[in-house]
Amino acid sequence: MKKFTFKGVLDGFRSSMQAAPRGTEQEIQETLRPEHFQVKKTFRHGFPFSPTALAWDPIQKLLAIGDKTGNLRILGGPGVDAHVRHDVGEAVLHAKFLINEGALVTVTADDQLHLWTFRQKSPQRLQSLKFQRERVTCLHLPLQSKWVHVGTERGNVHVVNVETFALSGYVINWNKAIEVTRSNHPGAVVDISENPLDASKLLIAFESGLLVVWDLRARTAEWRGALGTGGPADGVRAAAWQHDGKLMTAHIDGALATWTTRGPRPSSVSYPHAKATKDGKLETCKPIHRLEWKTSKTGESLVIFSGGLPTDKAGKTHSITVLNGKSTTVLEMEHSVVDFVTLCETPHTADYQEPYAIVVLLQNDLVVIDLLSPGYPCFENPYPMDIHESPVTCCSYFADCPSDLIPAFYSVGRQGNKKVAGFSEKLWPINGGEWAPASCSYSEIILTGHADGSVKFWDASAGTLQILYKLKCSKVFERGGVAGGGAAGEESPVAAQQLALCAESRRLAVALPHGHVLLFKFRKTETHGETHVIEVPMITDTLEEETSPEAEGGRSMSFSRGADSVEGENRRSGVWGGWSSLRVRGASGTGGARRAAGFQPALVALQPGPPHAVTALTLNSSYGLMAWGGDRGVVVVDMSRRCVVSALCTAALYHAPRHTERQRSPSLDQAEETPRPSPALSPEAPEEAALPPLPLEEKPKLDPRRKSTSWKNFNLKRQLSKVDLKFKAAFAVPTENNLEETVAEKSTSQFYCEATDKTDAAVEPNAESPELDDNKTVVNEEDKSQLSSPLRVCSDVFERMHKELQEKRSSDVYDRMHKELQERWKDKEANEPAVSPDVSPVVEEEKATRPDNLPLFEEDGRPTRPPRQKGKIKKEDVEKKDQRDQRLLSVPNIKYSKQEGAKETRRKQPSSQQASFAGNLMRRFRQLVAALCPHREAEGPSAEQVVELPRALDKLDSSFSRSRSSSMSSLENISQEGIQCLAFADSYTKKSDPTTLLPTLWIGTTLGSVLTMMISLPEADLRHTQPVVVSTSGGPIFRLRGSILTMSFLDCNGALIPYSYESWKDDSKDVRERRERTPTKQSSSSSGSRMSPTPGPTECSSTVGDRQFVVIASEKQARVVALPSQNCVYRQQIVETDFIVKAEIVSLKDSVCLVNYLSTGHLAAYSLPSLRPLIDVDFLPLTELSFQTQSKQRGIVDPMLSIWGQQLIVNEDTDQIAKTFCFSNRGHGLYLASPSEIQKFTIDAEFCQQLNEMLGEVFLARDMPEPPKESFFRGLFGGGARPLDREELFGESSGKASRTVAKHIPGPASGLDQLGVRASTAASEVSRAHQMVVERGDKLSQLEDRTERMHSQAAEFSSSAHQLMLKYKDKKWYQL
Repeated sequence: MKKFTFKGVLDGFRSSMQAAPRGTEQEIQETLRPEHFQVKKTFRHGFPFSPTALAWDPIQKLLAIGDKTGNLRILGGPGVDAHVRHDVGEAVLHAKFLINEGALVTVTADDQLHLWTFRQKSPQRLQSLKFQRERVTCLHLPLQSKWVHVGTERGNVHVVNVETFALSGYVINWNKAIEVTRSNHPGAVVDISENPLDASKLLIAFESGLLVVWDLRARTAEWRGALGTGGPADGVRAAAWQHDGKLMTAHIDGALATWTTRGPRPSSVSYPHAKATKDGKLETCKPIHRLEWKTSKTGESLVIFSGGLPTDKAGKTHSITVLNGKSTTVLEMEHSVVDFVTLCETPHTADYQEPYAIVVLLQNDLVVIDLLSPGYPCFENPYPMDIHESPVTCCSYFADCPSDLIPAFYSVGRQGNKKVAGFSEKLWPINGGEWAPASCSYSEIILTGHADGSVKFWDASAGTLQILYKLKCSKVFERGGVAGGGAAGEESPVAAQQLALCAESRRLAVALPHGHVLLFKFRKTETHGETHVIEVPMITDTLEEETSPEAEGGRSMSFSRGADSVEGENRRSGVWGGWSSLRVRGASGTGGARRAAGFQPALVALQPGPPHAVTALTLNSSYGLMAWGGDRGVVVVDMSRRCVVSALCTAALYHAPRHTERQRSPSLDQAEETPRPSPALSPEAPEEAALPPLPLEEKPKLDPRRKSTSWKNFNLKRQLSKVDLKFKAAFAVPTENNLEETVAEKSTSQFYCEATDKTDAAVEPNAESPELDDNKTVVNEEDKSQLSSPLRVCSDVFERMHKELQEKRSSDVYDRMHKELQERWKDKEANEPAVSPDVSPVVEEEKATRPDNLPLFEEDGRPTRPPRQKGKIKKEDVEKKDQRDQRLLSVPNIKYSKQEGAKETRRKQPSSQQASFAGNLMRRFRQLVAALCPHREAEGPSAEQVVELPRALDKLDSSFSRSRSSSMSSLENISQEGIQCLAFADSYTKKSDPTTLLPTLWIGTTLGSVLTMMISLPEADLRHTQPVVVSTSGGPIFRLRGSILTMSFLDCNGALIPYSYESWKDDSKDVRERRERTPTKQSSSSSGSRMSPTPGPTECSSTVGDRQFVVIASEKQARVVALPSQNCVYRQQIVETDFIVKAEIVSLKDSVCLVNYLSTGHLAAYSLPSLRPLIDVDFLPLTELSFQTQSKQRGIVDPMLSIWGQQLIVNEDTDQIAKTFCFSNRGHGLYLASPSEIQKFTIDAEFCQQLNEMLGEVFLARDMPEPPKESFFRGLFGGGARPLDREELFGESSGKASRTVAKHIPGPASGLDQLGVRASTAASEVSRAHQMVVERGDKLSQLEDRTERMHSQAAEFSSSAHQLMLKYKDKKWYQL
């Protein structure tokens, strides 16, 4: 009978109810539907990457910037930021506003003209014109004109109608513009401008230096001029008119020439930056690229240009030069100048322009210079243009974060950022548009990690981006250690590689490139204290297990370290000597250091030895633990006690039960420490191992004796790996038969459960006989004779290797042993048949197959003979078992029985493919060595179990999982299994105790394994005095295809389980610690995710049911596993040949879903827990993010079409992309669109509907200023501005243009979209007309008032005149 639940009740009411355990067979109601999703890019922040074009609208006060990838940004006041992109993705070469018309014309590198309208909030392209025969080099759009002049590379000038985007028949050909006597081509057109006094006079500047003033009415050249003979040194780069009709040109040799258009030669030539040498000659200068000539009413004339510096300084200094009369001011810039524009009070060129600012577009910045203040200071930029101040290496996005975070970060950021002197006191002049801040019910914070070690906190709420606070990790270390990054090309040693923020406890963890991890704690006030430094044991592949003499029978793990006494002394003082020495500032024993308010270092974990890059980082403030992992293993650190709890390689996570209690002193007093287990293990310690199907017995009394192991200094794993490689090279055995994939064709993940019965083919435990004494560690000759031939060879060789290691012989003993082993093996193979006649095949069809899972030892420890006919398995039983396993792995909600585990399924199933012989041999090596090296067990008589490692499978099969290593030096590095995902959670991991909720660390690896580490936490009162105990086994182990990307937990109702946390408290106040649960913040039911409490132990019923779901997503597929039954209830194969770049479980509309970004560029979302597909839409091609790749020239190579080495580069590149691609709550996400820009997006359809209200209004109806009035004498004698009827010149009367010159391309807005654009345009026109009517009414009312006033004045005058007439009418003239 189904349990009734109230799905529409508020979270607080539902949390007050007791949620009883629910079986997985009960249906969970899911609320998300495909109509709830809509993918849309929302806001773009940052500086346009590699800008190429600049435009300015002086009436609307808007700035347009185009870049080399076809992006176009329109910037106005705060909140006014529109972004569009050209479909072709070509660089934007030129941009011109239709001043005060709400339109923009752009030219791209493929010689297309595009018309954009931004009268609505989102700019749209209306139409385009493609030039087919000529390349566009310049553009000129006169004020209030609908005809644009287009200069081409061939020297021709075409005219285009902006409204229709049709080419006019009026063409200025280069052969008509030049003199008849000129014999060469004048070159491309570099500048076009009209005479401010006569619009019919058009200046055309050619690249060779020829200047032509063309009379548009007469269709002829009125004036020609040239600086010299037309040689290369006389080339023109820019030209500018003064308001009175004078002309100035900028040349390639750094010269400025002034012309009067009356003679062919300039009236004056000057070199502003050239100085005379000793010989009396002027210095050679660089070209002047851009020139403007402006005047003010005070008579000042400003000549502004870029470039022109002497050649010895041009490459070192980028500058803008301002010539004001006789004074020359050089404004140095940090980056190269792309373009600049002068801001003036009026757009009319025939009037005094009154310049007040210069907008300079640099390669990496936007600078606005105040021309009205002394010294020409810069305006303070309100835009977030400094995201790329240092290259972004990683990002974190927190939507719906605690609301008190933003004020807290802003307050400490304001304390640290003192106002920099030198900025102008005036307001930012680019203030076009209008934006009303929308009231957002939740806060958003973005964290960006940078290559210089800084971490920036941004307020991303309501569509804006403002810097809150900047943390510098380099300040944790002394300056000498972080000054450089080692050799040339190496990254900084303090670059932020991974970020982990607990928003509720305000703790931040930052991982550095070498493997160092920094822990910061937020404080509002400045403090002075010491920074605790701990050393993380160097994780190697060697598992050296030894017994601690202090603990009775307890086992611990030690780690090999390559440290000498000098490095030990350095570590004690917080220094690591190696690739780049890092000395911690204010370490223990140094007296401490001053810490500014904000995030202050609380713990520094240094990684000695070679670099160990951190690929996964997480922390849990409730547990007081922090964990990170990399290619070599996982590290768990106790943040409360400031010590290392565990540091294990990945292989150790597969081994038999082990309790680890590593407690290291922050003072680093010892170079070698032996961890001690807890005297009393936690009652929550695991009692079973999920990987091996062998039960563990209850622990008996511990034996106080210590068994000495003769293999203490033997690196077993390294030797086995080398031998494995030797065998593979010698025999060329194919390794494509992966045993993990023989279970079922559709089942791509395995669930290892407990099994109690054992078949004849099962591996038996290595039972330690009580008759064996301490010194009996090897098998005698009689036992060896009972082994098969290959194992006798291995036993002899291993025995000799062991003896030589004890005698400390030469370092090449490994190579000699390997060679001897290979030679003896070949001899044995030559002398013996391939299959022993005594060995019976498992299935008759496989007579040539070697047995691979044979028991090696009897219960008394003696080697076992090969099985005879009595161990034969019937074919019918195998087929019957096969069918059951296929059914179990394909139908949800079916539980494995304890007698039938997944491991036995693989063991009993007949292989249709021959297993890898080298892999089988390596498994038997491990079993043999386990017998030769018995260890004393903490469990008493039950000896250490030899576990079949999944790593022994075919790890080189790229179809199963992609390699995460970028090293191609050896096969061992390629097949190494690393840590890819970590998650702390309270979970039900023990089937034997389904009512106990245990703190657990879930570990996902690069080969698709999911492992668990049990955590035993002391009581709250003893948390700072008692150690934390972790166990590396006893929990479930699952296997998926591809690297594990994310893991999350759902309760029995399918709601996201909130993570536990410790609330932040000010250290100055004595606030009692409390442990709470929240999804993202402490307050409110509007947190964006539906939360349901996890049933505790007291809420369980007698019937055991599943209480949790764990959602696991890998690069290929997703699984939902029920806990504690460990059944796979739902599965979804997301991709086959491609892979997933980023996956995350996010909250949306009071529910949760799995969102994936695929390598195909698609975004795919799946409901939870059923993994039902919701959306799969094309979003963003992966090639657009290739700027983050190390192989930028090649871009991202399809891994299915590339060779192995290229695929490794691709995988490493996509790892970097995943670090800057983020999903967050409420369906929000972001990615690094370019090295300097962040693009936000959403998948929420409801937010998309509200998006238009959050955007700023770009275009506002404004009045055009009146043109300058013409004086009486100038109009009488001529010389004033003359109007020009361009419609008559360029319209239909000019003829038809050639169809081969350009091709018209209609815009994407057609049909209803076109109607919408027209409607919005019409609405804006109506509103504008209405405003004009209102203004006209105001003027008419004013006129009426003036008329009334004049009428009253006239009446008064009339009465006065009448009175005066009455006074004098009767008087004679002589009486006056």
